Amino acid sequence: MRVAHIIKVTRISGAERHLLILLGGLREQGVDARLVMLVERGKPMDDMAAAAQQRDIPLTRLTIRGHYDAPLLWRLQRALRAIAPDIVHTHLIHADMYGYAAAKLARVSTVISSRHNDDQFRYRPRWRRLNRQLWRRLDAGIAISGAVANFAEVIEGAPRDKLHIVRYGMEYRWLSDETIERARHSLRAELGLPPDTPLLGMVCRLVQQKGVPYSLEALRRIRSDFPEARLVIIGDGEKAGELRQLATALGVAERVDWLSWRADAAELMTALDVLLVPSLWEGFGLVVLEAMARRVPVIASRVSALPEVVVHGETGILIESRDVDGLAQAIARLLSDRALRKYMGLLGTARLEEHFSAKRMVEETSKVYESVSAKRLSR
Repeated sequence: MRVAHIIKVTRISGAERHLLILLGGLREQGVDARLVMLVERGKPMDDMAAAAQQRDIPLTRLTIRGHYDAPLLWRLQRALRAIAPDIVHTHLIHADMYGYAAAKLARVSTVISSRHNDDQFRYRPRWRRLNRQLWRRLDAGIAISGAVANFAEVIEGAPRDKLHIVRYGMEYRWLSDETIERARHSLRAELGLPPDTPLLGMVCRLVQQKGVPYSLEALRRIRSDFPEARLVIIGDGEKAGELRQLATALGVAERVDWLSWRADAAELMTALDVLLVPSLWEGFGLVVLEAMARRVPVIASRVSALPEVVVHGETGILIESRDVDGLAQAIARLLSDRALRKYMGLLGTARLEEHFSAKRMVEETSKVYESVSAKRLSR
């Protein structure tokens, strides 16, 4: 079976990391999974291409010239004819928009779409109408969480019998205590900090969705009880300048380390005491799995899919969205109890192994392909 996955890529974030793991795993299982990457002019995403090459994933790159690029449809059609897939599998809105039409023009019989998020723009009437029409034509859809599946059904009109829930999976290897300690010392040394400095962290795009201002305000509120605690923010985005100004206004600028985007962001998480995920919405939150893989407890908003991943009181603490008091109290609780942090970190790793393995994700995705193909053959 040959499957062409289509996605627009502007950086390697959650959906992109997911695809690299998924396609690599599918190929190991004998599925001829290929990647068609839509890239912006002047931004060829060589790092994504290199990551795909490392996993032996065949790659086709096409330039997309803006949100509405009619000629792309024909270029994508030609690319799909050359690949000759049995299934086209689209990811995110640009691939959904162009992928279905191009697949049909290329006479691909089966099209599947993955829903990775419940982004706010998808609630707008124009996008709701577009996605309702698309769902009528798709052979199947994959939602990465129960929350996203509910969103697709209620907001986008996805037929329940076409929806499959396949949660993200993470590749995992056990980290020794020595490895964790080396990572902790290394990051603190890089930042010029004492080796026992308490480090909170966020790994995210600097956009409204991620709730960074709530972390900055919570840091201000705990500074008298935890004067040495610092917040490490790994990522960049449109709100970067505004957030730096806010940190200054709150009087915490000297306690925040801005590391911009780092290729080793996942490894840097190993050095954290607590990961903060105060998101306003979150399709899944792959960063939470990455923290669990490194035995780092998580404080997250009780929104969207996050309660499906974080078990309150066991692998971390859930707070209400925008609740700065709750966030500050949760931070104080974990920073004051090293044993609790260690306990939650170990439980997080155990939960990752049991429920969120890459092997499970690959197997469940393969079953969707087999089910959809069998259904089409029986018609």
